[in-house]
Amino acid sequence: MARARVMPLVALCALAAFAVTGAQVVPLDSSKQVLDWSRQSNIKPQNFSLTEEDRLQLLGRPEEVTHRKLRERTRVKKKIEPVQQDDEALVKLENAGIERSKAVDSAVLGKYSIWRRENENEKADSKVRLMRDQMIMARIYSVLAKSRDKLDLYQDLLARLKESQRSLGEATADAELPKSASERAKAMGQLLAKARDQLYDCKAITQRLRAMLQSADEQVRSLKKQSTFLSQLAAKTIPNGIHCLSMRLTIDYYLLSPEKRKFPKSENLENPDLYHYALFSDNVLAASVVVNSTIMNAKEPEKHVFHLVTDKLNFGAMNMWFLLNPPGDATIHVENVDDFKWLNSSYCPVLKQLESAAMKEYYFKADRPKTLSAGSSNMKYRNPKYLSMLNHLRFYLPQVYPKLNKILFLDDDIVVQKDLTGLWEVDLNGNVNGAVETCGESFHRFDKYLNFSNPNIAQNFDPNACGWAYGMNMFDLEEWKKKDITGIYHKWQNMNENRLLWKLGTLPPGLLTFYKLTHPLDKSWHVLGLGYNPSIERSEIDNAAVVHYNGNMKPWLEIAMTKYRPYWTKYINYEHTYVRGCKISR
Repeated sequence: MARARVMPLVALCALAAFAVTGAQVVPLDSSKQVLDWSRQSNIKPQNFSLTEEDRLQLLGRPEEVTHRKLRERTRVKKKIEPVQQDDEALVKLENAGIERSKAVDSAVLGKYSIWRRENENEKADSKVRLMRDQMIMARIYSVLAKSRDKLDLYQDLLARLKESQRSLGEATADAELPKSASERAKAMGQLLAKARDQLYDCKAITQRLRAMLQSADEQVRSLKKQSTFLSQLAAKTIPNGIHCLSMRLTIDYYLLSPEKRKFPKSENLENPDLYHYALFSDNVLAASVVVNSTIMNAKEPEKHVFHLVTDKLNFGAMNMWFLLNPPGDATIHVENVDDFKWLNSSYCPVLKQLESAAMKEYYFKADRPKTLSAGSSNMKYRNPKYLSMLNHLRFYLPQVYPKLNKILFLDDDIVVQKDLTGLWEVDLNGNVNGAVETCGESFHRFDKYLNFSNPNIAQNFDPNACGWAYGMNMFDLEEWKKKDITGIYHKWQNMNENRLLWKLGTLPPGLLTFYKLTHPLDKSWHVLGLGYNPSIERSEIDNAAVVHYNGNMKPWLEIAMTKYRPYWTKYINYEHTYVRGCKISR
C-alpha cells in the first residue's frame, strides 16, 4: 500500500479535497470532516510544509487550472441555457395566447350552434345563417326519423322545415326576415333538440352530411358549366341599344350627300412623323370609347391619327358617328375591310380555310349539344369573331399601311388612361412587336395555347416561353417587312388547317409568328383582366396607361363586372341624342 502524501490543513480546506486512506479515496464534504480526519490520522498542522512540487501536483499548472475553470463554467452554462430557453418559449406562448384571446370576440362563441333557442349574434345575417343551419339538420333528421319509423317526428320536421323555408325565402339579411321568423327559429330549435335526443347517431349524421356535400358539389359543377355556356353565349350577342345605334347611324349616313361623308385632314394619314393607331372594330360604341379616351388623355391631340377599319355592315354607322363626333384636333379615317381586294382566299390562308367544307361543318353543321352544360366546352371556339377578317387583319399591317414606319395596335375593348406617345420612344431592340408579357410562375406560357404533343410545335418552341397580350401592341413595320412577318404567319396558318397546332383565335398564331421577336414592355402600360378577373388591385388599374376588358364580361354587356364599368362609361356621353334615343344607359 502506498504511503499517502501529507498535505497542509489550509490547502485541504481550501480545495474541499479528498481524504486518502491507503489506496482508498474518500471525498471530504466540509472543513469539519477534514479536521476530524486529521485528528484520527494524528497529523499535526504545524508539521506540514507545502513544496512547489506538492502545489503543482495538487492544483496543477496555472494553464490547467484556467482550463478546468472554463470547463466548469461551460458545464454550468449548458445546464442553465435550456431552462432559460424553455422559460422564454413558455413566456412567448403565453403572450401569444393572451393576444389571441384579446382578438377573439367571446360574445360570438357558440352562437352558430343550431341547438340554441335564441340567436344573439349581432351580425346582420346571424339569424338567416342560424335558420339555414337548422334547415340542414332538419333534413338530416327527417331522413333518419323516416328510416327508424318515427313518423310523427318525421312529419313534425317536414312541417317546421316548410315554415322555415317560407320565412327565409330569398332573405340574405336579418332585416329582410318577417317578424314571425324568430318564433319559428325558436320552435325549430326545440324540435331539433327533441330529434337529437331520439335520433342522434354521429356515424349516420356524418354519412348524410357527406352525401349532401357530394350532391351539392355535383350541382355546383353543373351550374358552373351552364354559367360558362351562358356567359359565352352572352359574349357573342350584341345588346339591343348598340344594335339600334348602329342601325340609326347607318340610315342617316346614307342620307348624306357624298361630299359630306369625307373626313378632314386626310393629308395626315400617311405622315410618318405623327402618332398612328390601328383600330379594327364592328362596335361603334366601343370604338368611340377607345378614340375618346386616347384623345382626352393625349398631350398633343393634333398629332394623333386613327386608322379605323370595320366591316360592310357597320361601315356607315362608324363613319356617321365620327362625322357627328370628331375626335377634337386629331385625325380619323374609316375603311371597309371588304374594300381590300388583295385580301382574298388565294392570298390569305384563313379566308381559304373559312371557305372549306370542314370549317363550315365545324361552325354551322356540327352536332349541337342537348344540354347547356354539355355545350360549354367548345362554345368559345365557335365565336363569330373567329370568322371575321377584322380579327386577322392585324397580321397584314404593312399591307394596309405601306407608308408608315410604326403603328400602335389597339383592341376595341380597351380604355386609354394616359398619354401613349412614350411608346413611340421605346427602343424595341430590333424586335417587331412591343407587348406586355402575361406569364406568371406557371400560367400564360406557350404550353397553355399550343399543342406541344405535335412535333412541329415541340421541336420549334419552348413550352415555358412567356406569353404576351394583344390589345395594345407597338409594331415596327420596317422590321416587319425585313423579317417577312406576314410570310411566317402564313406558314403556320397553313400548317394548322386541321386545327392540330392550336384552336381558333389570333393569339396562338401571334405567339408563333412573333416568337423571339417581341420586346417586353413595362406592365404598367397595359393591365389586363377586367373582363374576367374580379380581384385586380385598384391601384394597379389606376396606374395603368391602358386597361383591357379581355374576357367575356365586356363593359357594354349586362354581364360586365359592375366595379370595372365606370372606367369605360366615363368616356360615353349618355345625353347624346343617338345614345339616349336607343336607351343606352349606364
